Amino acid sequence: MPFANFKVPEKTLTPKQKEEIVTRATELYVEIYGERARDNTMVLVEEVADGGWGISGNVLTLAMLGEATPTDNSDA
Repeated sequence: MPFANFKVPEKTLTPKQKEEIVTRATELYVEIYGERARDNTMVLVEEVADGGWGISGNVLTLAMLGEATPTDNSDA
């Protein structure tokens, strides 16, 4: 079963954006493996709590990166 796991900073994607990640990742696997992959492809979008991730040994926060929280949560 094809599996894709996306880890993203918490509250940086709208539900619509998460849906797009799932759809496009599935389509990518279908392009590679053929239509048989569609029904078996699992895509997981995990939201990591602010400050729960880093790079080069440094913990990063949304404030440090100047990231805005999406305002469209109507599809939550």
